[in-house]
Amino acid sequence: MTDVQGRTAFITGGGNGIGLGIARSLARAGAKLALADVDAAALARAKAELQDITSIETFQLDVRDRDAYATTAEVVERTLGPVSLLFNNAGVAGAAPAAKLTYDLWDWSIGINLYGVINGVQTFLSRMVKHGKGGHIVNTASGAGLAGTISGVLYCTAKFGVVGMSEALNAELSSAGIGVSVLCPGPVATDIVQRSAEAAPKAEFLISEEQERQGAERRFQMSQWLQQGTSIDDVGEMVLNAVQKNSLYIHTDRIMEESIKARTRALLDAMPS
Repeated sequence: MTDVQGRTAFITGGGNGIGLGIARSLARAGAKLALADVDAAALARAKAELQDITSIETFQLDVRDRDAYATTAEVVERTLGPVSLLFNNAGVAGAAPAAKLTYDLWDWSIGINLYGVINGVQTFLSRMVKHGKGGHIVNTASGAGLAGTISGVLYCTAKFGVVGMSEALNAELSSAGIGVSVLCPGPVATDIVQRSAEAAPKAEFLISEEQERQGAERRFQMSQWLQQGTSIDDVGEMVLNAVQKNSLYIHTDRIMEESIKARTRALLDAMPS
C-alpha cells in the first residue's frame, strides 16, 4: 500500500481531463503536485483551483521533448522534493484510415501516447530508485490497449504498448517498493476529441468538403458519447484507490469485457494442442 500523504506527484496532462481529476484527488489526500501540460491556460486554472489545498507548481511541457522533460524534473525536485508518484497521463485521441496514415501522424500519436510515457519513466524512475522511498507509477492507456477497437490503428498501437510496458514494469519494480498501475479507461467526460483534432498534424492528402463535414460530425458524435461517460473526478478517485492498494489494472467501466473475452479466447484457441 502506498500512502500519498506528503509525497510529490508529477502528472502530465495535468491541466485538463483525467489528469485534472487525478490532481484533485491527490490534493485532497495530501500529496504535493507538479502539473505538466502543453495548455498554459488550463494549468493556470488548475493552480488557482488547488493552491489553497496543497503545494502546487505547474510546468508547460511537451512530453515528447526529452531535454525539457529533464530540465522540468530538476526544477520539480528542487521546489517540491523528490517525485515518488508519477502519472504519465498526457495523451491524444484521433484516427485515420490505415491506408491514409502519414509519418507525421504516426510521430505525433506515438510520440505523445507512447513515447510520452517512456520519457516520463526514463526521466523519473532512476531518481525514484535512488531516493529509496518507494512510490508508484500510473500509466494512462485505454480500453483500446486491451483489445483492438474502432479507435484506429494509431491509437491502439500506442495504447497496447503502454499496457505491455506497464505489465513488464510491474513485474520488475516490486523489489524496489515501486508499484505500477495502468489506467484503461472507457468513455470519460472530457473534451479530448476536440483538443486532439486541433493539435493533430494536418492531412497531407486532399479531402472534399463532404469528407470534412463527415469528419466533423464523427468528432461531434464521439464527444457527445464521451460526455455520457465517467466523470474525471470519479476517475481520479479510482486512480487514487489503485495507488493506495497497489492495483495493476484500473478500469472505469466494463465496456471492454466482451472484447477482452473474445480476444482471450482467440489467443488460447490459436495455441497448439
